[in-house]
Amino acid sequence: MDARINQTQKTTCSPAPVSSSLDPKLIYAEMNKMIISVSQDGSGNFNTIKEALASIPLYNKRRFILDIKPGVYREKINIPRSLPFVTFRGDSTNPPRITGNDTASATGTGGMPLKTFQSATVSVDADYFIAINVIFENTAPHVVGKAGEQAVALRISGNKAAFYNCSFYGSQDTLYDHKGLHYFNNCFIQGSVDFIFGYGRSLYENCQLNSVAKKVASLTAQKRTNSSILSGFSFKNSTITGTGSVYLGRAWGDYSRVIFSYTYMDNIVLPLGWNDWGKTIRDSRVYFGEYRCSGPGANMTGRVPWARILNDEEAMPFIGTYYVDGNSWLIHPY
Repeated sequence: MDARINQTQKTTCSPAPVSSSLDPKLIYAEMNKMIISVSQDGSGNFNTIKEALASIPLYNKRRFILDIKPGVYREKINIPRSLPFVTFRGDSTNPPRITGNDTASATGTGGMPLKTFQSATVSVDADYFIAINVIFENTAPHVVGKAGEQAVALRISGNKAAFYNCSFYGSQDTLYDHKGLHYFNNCFIQGSVDFIFGYGRSLYENCQLNSVAKKVASLTAQKRTNSSILSGFSFKNSTITGTGSVYLGRAWGDYSRVIFSYTYMDNIVLPLGWNDWGKTIRDSRVYFGEYRCSGPGANMTGRVPWARILNDEEAMPFIGTYYVDGNSWLIHPY
């Protein structure tokens, strides 16, 4: 461990009480957490986020909170599987911005294209990651008709990750909700094409989805490949706004699953609502549901016939944190 950590607060104030229903290793991590600070002006323990991450012991068992001071951090960051229990925490009044502009076609190591997976400004492969008051950004523009412009702001591949009061800015493929159990609360997500996509099993509560599409596009592209897989995106109490016309989702996988409940949909949502990506065989297999939504874009009269208008019983499994097994790993973020 870097010696500079010893100069900072080794624990928070009194540890917050944790529920006995939590994963035992998470209970230990929360009871023994440490705070390290990152500031570009030299006033913190580290000047960059990468330096702070490098100071954390591999396979650490305690929560490490990176207190990231305001600023624009032009860093490409990966949190490997060997660094669980990492938290990025910013200032709610002036959150730090982590920014990059890589695309799928950009040249990576060995002269090969990065591809979508490696285009992310921030990629998280570790479990138990938390971000609070942080802006994740990929500034690469999307030119209609041009290939290789997937440009991910954040890829989350670790299990049991939570994001509170965060913003995700990008164009094509902004948020790669790759795999695992994930929770997003009070987040802002902006993009143009498939800007929330992946295999994840995720709950989005009180989030704003903002389209900047230049042509017809989709908010989501969820990839569930068979009906026994538990993955899917659930949006609750959210808002869909923006300037570009969008489908709520298109079926990336044959059994794609996306649910919107109690969500306000502006008129940018196309009357059809959903897209099978040109494969009609998916119409009988996908699970695209809506429950008690509002706004001009929520009018169901023009919806594709295979969209589901959920009743109370059908919606119930998707509208609580139990959808992501939250009782075993969601903790108070502060």
